[in-house]
Amino acid sequence: MGETFVVIGGDAAGMSAASKAKRENPDLDVIVFEKGEWVSYGACGMPYYVKGDIDELEDLVAITPEEFREERNIDLRTHSEVVGIDREAQTVTVENGEGTYEQEYDDLLVATGARAIEPPIDGMDLDGVFTFHSMESARDVRDTVAGESGEKPESVGIIGGGYIGLEMAEAFDARGIDVSVFEMLPHVLAPFGETIAEEVEDHLREQGVSLHLDTLVEEIGGEEDRVAAVETEDDSYPVDAVLVATGVAPNSELAEEAGIEVGETGAIATDEYGRTNDDNVFAAGDCAEAHNVVADAPDYVPLALTANRAGRAIGSTVGGDPTEVGDIVGTAVVKVFDLEVARTGITDTEEAEQAGFDPVTQVITAGSRAHYYPGDEPITIEMVGDRETGRLLGAAMVGEEGVAKRIDTVATALHAGMTVEEVQNLDLSYAPPFSPVWDPVLTAAKVLSGKLE
Repeated sequence: MGETFVVIGGDAAGMSAASKAKRENPDLDVIVFEKGEWVSYGACGMPYYVKGDIDELEDLVAITPEEFREERNIDLRTHSEVVGIDREAQTVTVENGEGTYEQEYDDLLVATGARAIEPPIDGMDLDGVFTFHSMESARDVRDTVAGESGEKPESVGIIGGGYIGLEMAEAFDARGIDVSVFEMLPHVLAPFGETIAEEVEDHLREQGVSLHLDTLVEEIGGEEDRVAAVETEDDSYPVDAVLVATGVAPNSELAEEAGIEVGETGAIATDEYGRTNDDNVFAAGDCAEAHNVVADAPDYVPLALTANRAGRAIGSTVGGDPTEVGDIVGTAVVKVFDLEVARTGITDTEEAEQAGFDPVTQVITAGSRAHYYPGDEPITIEMVGDRETGRLLGAAMVGEEGVAKRIDTVATALHAGMTVEEVQNLDLSYAPPFSPVWDPVLTAAKVLSGKLE
């Protein structure tokens, strides 16, 4: 344990680590470098800021820079970008508005996050074309759709049918904007599987969203440097704005240039304590891999809880209390208009086979409440188990209520390594306003268990 802990990146993983390390060891000199102005903010809330559910962008900030400096005694330096790591000298090179300087470290955390992927197509530089990953991008998009930075768009094309693309489809629709989604794969929300995706697609169409599936965007067309159309192989679709939501990539280049190992996912490889191949360098958050307990392999799932949890654990370790960052099972949930859509574990049969399993799937539909109780809504669940061991591998589900928390039951079972039969026999709560006697998770497990016998 050294005397100076340097953190690169001031969001979830970085500030969690800095805060925990300082609590564990108040004498530790904790320095955080953040290249922008925003720290400790909830990026997951940005679509709802654009939609108008959240009034001010500042409402997404959990702890302000001033609070970190004055109340937590953390040396937080915003507008300061780390551009190099010298592992032998144990220094980082920092650029700010006044020049460049070196900062020594005893322990270093790389928490550089991820960036929005920009596909290699013409027209990305046109006015009215946006990516959506930073707080600044959220403000730009909201100003545009609210008509505060020019004429309000009447139509928008969204390139990408993943989490952000569909959340933003709802946000744009709420602003009275016609929405078209272009997805190069056969279905939106590909990791959730075909069964779940088709229900989501039907619901999107009911909401008036135009879907162009299995459609590759070749170009974003423009007129006088302004976006005018989304161009595909077969047609041209006039739009007033374009949101590119084709996923994110880990910001691992800084670490890789310093000789820090990057895994097959493209993110920084770490051990159970978040350490890299350098004992004095840790990595966490959207730039780092995590261990998937179902596949028993490194995985890249850039989500908020993973970042916060890993950062906090690394802060404990650096502060003198060695703490494992914990495993993941890939749990995620997304709101698509009136639907809750969730997944956890391995739900793709090809992925399960590659991980050494013999997957068996079962799809069921059950009510969210007792059938006679007002408000009962159908929930569709696709559950996957391993034929050889009977082990639960994962599940995906969709419905208008009760999905977001039910997925947590499955995630807990995956962390515990439970079999499908053991899940079937869980003693889950029951009352007519909340569930049928046989909760949908129990029903899915019961039917799948019979198929595994």
